[in-house]
Amino acid sequence: MSEQIQQLLDLETTPVAVTFHDTQPDGIAHTEKVEASGCTYWRRAAEGKTFYTEASDHYNCPIGCYTHNVELPPTQAEELENTLGLMVELGYIAMEEVPGIPRQETPFQSAVYAPLADAAGTPDVVVVSGTPRQMMLLTEAATAAGIGTEDGVMGRPTCAVIPAVVQGGRSASSLGCIGNRVYTALSDDDFYFAFPGEHIGAIVEKLETIVNANRALEAYHQQRQAEI
Repeated sequence: MSEQIQQLLDLETTPVAVTFHDTQPDGIAHTEKVEASGCTYWRRAAEGKTFYTEASDHYNCPIGCYTHNVELPPTQAEELENTLGLMVELGYIAMEEVPGIPRQETPFQSAVYAPLADAAGTPDVVVVSGTPRQMMLLTEAATAAGIGTEDGVMGRPTCAVIPAVVQGGRSASSLGCIGNRVYTALSDDDFYFAFPGEHIGAIVEKLETIVNANRALEAYHQQRQAEI
């Protein structure tokens, strides 16, 4: 199904599967490198690597620790406060907004990141990145499958799209925040779409119909434009 998604959308980047675990997963290698941000692990999975992380592998990203409910030691907890303080000082965010940011309900234990094609079992969240046209098609497929986005397009922080999907059981779009774009090198022309892994079959089924419908409608609108 991963291959079908990539072919139907003509994606340049592999869809990523994120699966949370209460204990260390069997048969999966621990991440070989602690990254600067949690979303950097998405990029590494998109590059073809399968691995798991534990709580300490996320300490470098205080905002990601907040959204993923990673319990922080004192030093990292202070860094989170300082980072939020800087964002408030810059006018980037207001402290009143923080409680409304989606956050995992249970404390983070471990997570497996993998290319969707290599994921074992059903992932909690599938993350896809691509152009507005590609994400338009995926959004329309999700709506047709009954798990369309209800709250519009998410902004900062990008990592909050994960708990938003987990808690809501529906798809979500994220424009990608500046931190994510720095750490993952996401193209200025791309953004994210995420959906619950349990609905991947319905998404793929509807996606083929949506892609074919858009091709027919594109020809229709082009002809109509030429006639008017």
